[in-house]
Amino acid sequence: MRDFRQLRIWELSHNLTLKIYRITKGFPKEELFSLTSQMRRSSSSIPTNIAEGCGRGSNSDYARFLQIAVGSSSELDYQILLAKDLEYIDNTLYAELNNEISSLQRQLVAFLQKVRAAT
Repeated sequence: MRDFRQLRIWELSHNLTLKIYRITKGFPKEELFSLTSQMRRSSSSIPTNIAEGCGRGSNSDYARFLQIAVGSSSELDYQILLAKDLEYIDNTLYAELNNEISSLQRQLVAFLQKVRAAT
């Protein structure tokens, strides 16, 4: 069993999730059960799947959960675009979040490739 807290990608994704929770607090109340909820779920799914993969017995299982984390990051990528287009976040915050998500995605994919190579 691996300790997910030691992984930089887990730390980055956890911090991104905390940021998304803070940002979505300011969204309109009518979005509470739609975009706010979706963004919180997709952002928290990233570190959750990294953590769950660490608890799995094989590298192929681990890789599967990392792939799910990559998919969740793509969901979040779209959701921040939607939040920008709905004018819930400004262009500056959108660019910051987009860069953060893109960087995390690159790191996740690189790590996923290493895990797959080890199987």
